[in-house]
Amino acid sequence: MPGDRVDPDRWVVSGAAPPPRVAVIGANGHGRWHRRVIAPLHAAGRLRLVALVDVRPVEDDPAAPVPPGVAVFTDHRAMLAATRPDVVVICTPPHTHLAIARDALATGADLLLEKPPVLSLAEHEELTWALTAAGRVAQVGFQALGSAALTALTDALAAGRLGTVTGISTIAAWQRPDAYYVRSPWAGRRSLDGRPVLDGALANPLAHAVMQCLAIAEALAGATPWPVAIEVERYRVRPIEVEDTAVLRVRFRAGPPVLVAVTLAAEEFVAGEVVVTGTAGQAVLEYPTDRLRLPGDVVTRRVPGRLGLLENLLAHRANPSGVPLIAPLARTAPFTALLDALRPAPEPRLLDGELVTILGEGGERVRHLRGVVEVLRRAAERGALPSELGVPWASGAYRAELAG
Repeated sequence: MPGDRVDPDRWVVSGAAPPPRVAVIGANGHGRWHRRVIAPLHAAGRLRLVALVDVRPVEDDPAAPVPPGVAVFTDHRAMLAATRPDVVVICTPPHTHLAIARDALATGADLLLEKPPVLSLAEHEELTWALTAAGRVAQVGFQALGSAALTALTDALAAGRLGTVTGISTIAAWQRPDAYYVRSPWAGRRSLDGRPVLDGALANPLAHAVMQCLAIAEALAGATPWPVAIEVERYRVRPIEVEDTAVLRVRFRAGPPVLVAVTLAAEEFVAGEVVVTGTAGQAVLEYPTDRLRLPGDVVTRRVPGRLGLLENLLAHRANPSGVPLIAPLARTAPFTALLDALRPAPEPRLLDGELVTILGEGGERVRHLRGVVEVLRRAAERGALPSELGVPWASGAYRAELAG
């Protein structure tokens, strides 16, 4: 229409507000994934990427080239002062999230904060207060919550297709080479310089499996599902400070328990399955691929349609009352509560010798815990810990009750 022209110098459509200015703090590593999400939105004029921040030189990425005019910084405070972004994507080590978030909020930015958002309930409460004081919002990087397959599953639960739900479990079996644990100073660490890091399977790479289970518990309860007790067995196959294999059982004030069985030392790959068992049948959601099988389905089907967290945040900024956030900070409080409960747990048990198969050389070397996938599947099916199943290498569980 006449008058609706794009000014390439000012990124303003005549008669409309300029697109939000976006910055990424932590532009390398997983930050490259965020840059790939941002690239088409920038090209379409839906946002303007104004700055990238990283302590190392920004890596090239053919899928997300740095657009002309984007400033590059090594210090996030200097970037915030110079560019004043509307939205800040924070993709830095988890133990740095709170301080960086506070700085971004002080300049008036909304946040897209990678998971885990913070590492304790005290930090969660502090960030909640800071958001309220600033009048801003934070979306947390649990992107699988935007899955249409998850919505189809929770709709089926609401419709009673599974009857009364008796159990929720998840199994994910991945592999991580030695290089993964030297990728950064905080990799595989429980703490760094006296600050909690908790870079274990439950808190970081397989956190999505935990959060999907919490989302299902939320749908069943019709409210935030607050955990009241945990039982966990944690193991490792290399000299790290955190678990690469874990079985966690979570109990809530109401509703069925959740059983999480995960490993980064698998002999075979299991992308990530969430199993919901009810009196009328069972549903299986493969959360990384949005594949779902409901009672009565002959085959597992992919349910297309996943809402992007950044696009959802931009839509919420434009229409706060009409577009709710997919993963607001408040929704992740139960996840943070679990991390808080896991912090004092003893060091994971080291499994080695004949239990472990080592393949490859150098950074590509992988360590497989023999038979671990079969153990995790039995645990998920029965809602039981390995020690309760009589697994020879299992040790006693750590148990904790949660306040609130």
